[in-house]
Amino acid sequence: MEVGFLGLGIMGKAMATNLLRHGFRVTVWNRTLAKCQELAALGATVGETPASVVSKCRYTIAMLSDPSAALSVVFDKDGVLEQIGSGKGYVDMSTVDAATSTKISEAVKQKGGAFLEAPVSGSKKPAEDGQLVILAAGDKPLYDGMIPAFDVLGKKSFFLGEIGNGAKMKLVVNMVMGSMMNSLSEGLCLADKSGLSPQTLLDVLYSLTIKKDLGAIANPMFKLKGPTMLQGSYSPAFPLKHQQKDMRLALALGDENAVAMPVSAAANEAFKKARSLGLGDQDFSAVYEVVKGAGGSGSGQP
Repeated sequence: MEVGFLGLGIMGKAMATNLLRHGFRVTVWNRTLAKCQELAALGATVGETPASVVSKCRYTIAMLSDPSAALSVVFDKDGVLEQIGSGKGYVDMSTVDAATSTKISEAVKQKGGAFLEAPVSGSKKPAEDGQLVILAAGDKPLYDGMIPAFDVLGKKSFFLGEIGNGAKMKLVVNMVMGSMMNSLSEGLCLADKSGLSPQTLLDVLYSLTIKKDLGAIANPMFKLKGPTMLQGSYSPAFPLKHQQKDMRLALALGDENAVAMPVSAAANEAFKKARSLGLGDQDFSAVYEVVKGAGGSGSGQP
């Protein structure tokens, strides 16, 4: 199976690598072409433009940073629309809003191609391990055709119906995740300021996770992120700037549907503050630095 892959950031690189290691023929493109070389060493073909990748491949996947990047790859010169057509499928696995997915879908279908949105839940490690959760919507025959690739990239895939449903589901999931990260940050700070050991709090939370009879908290993210937060280590598995973008888009979805979201709105403000402190390229758990600063136990600086 030959697949095109557009975008080789933290997620895209890991996903394209998985496809190569499982025997797929992959043609890659990235705006900074130097990022393609590591994939080329693993056997990938390098495309000079998005259009050239689409021309070569029946199926093309995109994994891009935000709505503007997703639109640019499709609509700009040498973009996807120049070569998409009958018999070709375009699968956007970026996290964008429903309006962006709808605009891309309509343009691809007008050219005779098929479109599927398929954002993923998971960060760097799940992407490397093929353990993502895929939230797809759009063209059902294209979804069925992508199952061999989805089975490599993820541990579970959902087909959610019409275009926009995948984008909305991903935003809701990331909204919850961002709010949970803020809650964990506040808990660590409160434990510290109350004279408790933050590490012991993590041990307690982990016990609640692995022994369900001890409580209802079952969140491996606390176990994964907590220790590195206490160390002040924020190597990016999921960059904070992308988490804040997802919070912003989720809040806009709440506005559209008249849903009050005070917890998520407060979490978004913390992520915005973290970006203003220059933490946007760090892991999203770096929001802990902002919470520490607000609590008086630190300066808010990394």
